[in-house]
Amino acid sequence: MSKRNILIALALIVFSLGANAQRYAFIDTDYILEQIPAYKEAQAEIDAQADKWQKQIEARYGEIEKMYTAYKAEQVLLTPDMRKQKEQEIIDNEKEAKDFQKEKFGVSGDLFKLRQELIKPIQEEVFEAVQKMAEQRSYAVIFDKAASSSAIIYASPKYDQSDEILQRLGFTDTSE
Repeated sequence: MSKRNILIALALIVFSLGANAQRYAFIDTDYILEQIPAYKEAQAEIDAQADKWQKQIEARYGEIEKMYTAYKAEQVLLTPDMRKQKEQEIIDNEKEAKDFQKEKFGVSGDLFKLRQELIKPIQEEVFEAVQKMAEQRSYAVIFDKAASSSAIIYASPKYDQSDEILQRLGFTDTSE
């Protein structure tokens, strides 16, 4: 049994011991998203753009490799100043390639922004549907069994006992 499954099972046991009347469910957001045509289209657009940027990066590194090979071949014929100039040119081009790569694929790069722009609205729509279903059917908790998240996707706020735990620890009630 995987660590994720053990945690989910443990959470279910704890919740079921706490209150027998509470209802639980699970969903698979990976499966849900794969059934939505707009998601598939958005993912295809993201993949195509990522491939385009990756090819541009590979081309830049290919040019740098050619520059370095040419430099190595003519290095003995160059004056010290010319060698430094060629080396600096190679270093500058390599830095530009790395900066471009970071700009496109970095933590807050263009690929992340494109995903946010295209995928986030679809995910929010799914979350809203889950929340409405949970409230209509009186679910206390809905787990997401998707491999990418394995988390609670919805939890009824009326079962949140965080403030009571804070009080038991000697802290004042934070809801006041």
